[in-house]
Amino acid sequence: MSDHLAGGYDLAIFDLDGVVYLIDKPIPGAAEAVERLRADGTAIAYATNNASRRGADVATLLNGMGVSAAPAEVLTSAGATAALLAERLPAGAKVLVVGAEALRAEVRDAGLTPVGSAEDAPVAVVQGYGPEVGWKILAEAALAVRAGATWFATNTDRTLPSPRGPLPGNGSLVAVLRTALDREPDVVVGKPQPGLFTTAAAQAGADRPLVVGDRLDTDIEGAVGAGMDSLLVLTGVSGPAELLGAPPERRPTYVAADLSGLFRPAGDARIPATGGQAGGWRVTRDGDRARLDGSGDPVDALRLLCGVTWDGVPRSAIEAGSAGAEELLRSWEQ
Repeated sequence: MSDHLAGGYDLAIFDLDGVVYLIDKPIPGAAEAVERLRADGTAIAYATNNASRRGADVATLLNGMGVSAAPAEVLTSAGATAALLAERLPAGAKVLVVGAEALRAEVRDAGLTPVGSAEDAPVAVVQGYGPEVGWKILAEAALAVRAGATWFATNTDRTLPSPRGPLPGNGSLVAVLRTALDREPDVVVGKPQPGLFTTAAAQAGADRPLVVGDRLDTDIEGAVGAGMDSLLVLTGVSGPAELLGAPPERRPTYVAADLSGLFRPAGDARIPATGGQAGGWRVTRDGDRARLDGSGDPVDALRLLCGVTWDGVPRSAIEAGSAGAEELLRSWEQ
């Protein structure tokens, strides 16, 4: 058993967008982190809500970036949704597909019939992210759901991370139909539902899985729901301000700036930090107010401050007691 964080776990389940890559570019250090885990004997899995690629295509993409991956290690919301559809619908049933070709292929391989019009009388609508999704197919989906088709969503991520900032995700497209239909999807399959994580652990035969993600509302909430420890990395969507205000169901076990945190002592990443001091930072509390002093690694300050905000101190009641603290708190508001 190693003394670093990852050494306490036998499986690392990585989210992809915002953790391993941004759109089509690897995040620095991701390939090295995966290879070090493999060398240590830690099993690897990738669990993504992005339904625009199939598992084998994701593995090819990762290997092309220098991040080792086997198709069997990749679980996508598209594949999980197609499997659920096959469980609930008779063979050959018509399914109107809103999304990328990868989702249509998954539906087809599950023994169902993908269609593109409400006039085909589909018994279900499945909606996943696709960069070419537009008004025409959304209109067909709305008509099909109104006619009685069951509405499945692969996930409801509002945004996708990118080097240019957050972009609309499948949740934003689901919101179009939600507005038009004045109702919620019948079934949401991907994170924060725990299925992708529990399936990954079962496939690996893991007793101590660790979820590594960048989103509190999907990765971390899904890990909490699955009863798994989790590491939030600050390379994607959720940032310090969101973490300070996280409700209990979205609170990670650890936080780190990036995947290098996997190979540091677990105590240096555990959240919240206790004792009032961490690194060069000190937090003092006076009733419903708190004061941050010192300087050092921003993650240490974040771990300390979560200890007071998660215990009832409003973010607006945190004061800076040093120039370093003032600069840090200001940067978190941007």
